Formats: sequence, C-alpha cells, structure tokens
Amino acid sequence: MLGARITAIGTYVPERRLTNFDLEQMVDTSNDWIIQRTGIHERRIARPDEFTSDLCVSAVNDLMQRYNKTVEDVDMIIVATSTPDFPFPSVSSIIQNRLNISQTGAIDLSAACAGFVYALHTANSLISSGLHKKILVIGADSLSKVTDYTDRSTCVLFGDGAGAVLVERDELSNDFIGFHLGSDGSGAQHVYRSGLSKMVNGIELIDTQLLVQNGREVFRWVVRNVPDSIRQILKKTQTTLDQVDWFIPHSANLRMIEPICEKLNYPMEKTLYSLVNFGNTSAATIPLALDLGIREGKVKNGDQVLMYGFGSGLVHAGQLLKINFDEQVTAPAEL
Repeated sequence: MLGARITAIGTYVPERRLTNFDLEQMVDTSNDWIIQRTGIHERRIARPDEFTSDLCVSAVNDLMQRYNKTVEDVDMIIVATSTPDFPFPSVSSIIQNRLNISQTGAIDLSAACAGFVYALHTANSLISSGLHKKILVIGADSLSKVTDYTDRSTCVLFGDGAGAVLVERDELSNDFIGFHLGSDGSGAQHVYRSGLSKMVNGIELIDTQLLVQNGREVFRWVVRNVPDSIRQILKKTQTTLDQVDWFIPHSANLRMIEPICEKLNYPMEKTLYSLVNFGNTSAATIPLALDLGIREGKVKNGDQVLMYGFGSGLVHAGQLLKINFDEQVTAPAEL
C-alpha cells in the first residue's frame, strides 16, 4: 500500500506588527477588551506591495532552508487561500514560476479557514492513489487587504501569514490516519466577501468587497458542530482522545477554542494555536500553530496530532495524523 508522510514544514509572517494598542488609535476598542474576547495580542500585516504569493514563497524558502529540501521535483502544488493575488491566474501558478518548478500541476483550493486541512486531505489522496509522489501544500492568506478597519468586531481578529509543508510518498507507512469533511451552506451568509453575486441564500449581502462576519452566529455553529465532528474521526479510527498528543484547531478566537475543548474534555495545555501573536490568519493558522509547537520543542516525531479547520461556507475539515518529519538541518529564523 502506498502511503503519504509530511516530511518538512516552513512558515512566514510579515514584519509589521499591529498591536492591540495600535488598534485603540483606530477604532473604539481597548487592549483589555480584545484580549478578554479573543485572546489576541497582536497580528502581522503585509506591506502594500506584499501579497499572498509572496507569503507563500517565503514560507517555502523557510522549509527548504530548515530541512535541506528542494522543490524542483514537486509534481503538484496546492495553495489553500481566500485572498489570492488575483481572481486568476492562481497563486499556485505564480509560485510555480517563482520557485522554478518546471513539471508540476498547480491549483488553488478555496475552503476558507478549513483550506489547509482540505489541501492536506487532497494531497494524501493524490499520493495514496499512486498518481503523485511529492506535493507542496501551502495555507496562506493576506486578510489585512480585505479587512474593514472601521469595523471593530472584525478588524481586531485578522492578520497575515503562510505555512507550507511537503507531503511525500512513503512506501513503508501512511501517517494520515483518519479524516472528516463537511459543509453547511445554509450558513453561508454568516461569513463572506461579496463578489459577482450580491446575494446568498436569498439574503442581500453588504457589498463593500471587504470581509463581513456575523461572529455570534459563527461561534454558535462551531461550538454546536465541531466537537461532534471530531468524535466522528475518533470513532472511525478507533482512537481515544487520550491517544491524541496535540489538538490543533483553527485559530479563529481563543474564546471559540475553549468551549470546543470543554465539550471534548480535552486539556487546553495540549491544544496548540497561533492567534496570540498572529491573530486569525485563515488557512495559515493551523500550519503556523503546528510549527510553533515544533519550534517550542512540544511536537515531536511519533506524536499524534488532530487538526480541525472551520470557516466560511460553512465548511469544515479534520485530519488525524502522525508526525514523522525529516530531521531539521538548520534552525528556523525567528518569526
């Protein structure tokens, strides 16, 4: 049986920091209010001339340097993003050219904050089927470019970042243990950015071309549905939560993560998130959180990790996998 393994990881966040104190000067909010309601202290903001493709390339460069990897022989690039540089061409095509990868497929995947997990699932499927050998999976977003900085309920949440992993064929084992995918399009109006259509589910949308979110409804949906979906992964794989070394949910909001863990009776000390210093980076939150765990010496080879992403759609995806990275040859640069 052909299996797939994540062999390397790299991450990148822009240099500019937007702190809660900075936001106090922009909207009616305060550092204490933001921390109490979100757990976020600061977030990173891309330069005006820095876009999602730039974040992706920097994350892949970090991966190559740390693990002494090359990507010229990658046979598929999958980029999960909701903020591409253009509606078309795709981000994946842009970075294929910039990374000088000559013979590869290149696709963007749109699954909002669940995008990275969906991209991993897709990569595992393509490799386990025997069709591909080495796939570059990237979760990246530059949400600051579509954030309404006059709306205090949303602008305190979002930041920019990217995380990249290599998924490679492994003929000895398959580190992808189990998954769960889902969508509830009846809630599509709760998180959106208007486009060619100005209506969804018969509801007229606010047409600012910026991100609009009904945080209360999203919170209710996530807390009501995600724990049960996680239990489905555990049931299908005959795994208990005691066997899960690390839980990595989408870093939307700490106050959203806490009730998920409470419903699962899973300790927050074994839950990894990237929101404190980076905010909600959409498709990048899970790889950023995983890499923070590696950098801090928490996540080690042999650990079982349960990822769960959820976001606009309302789309969601979970993946249980075993960590089995190649050895790092160079220490990562500070984020």
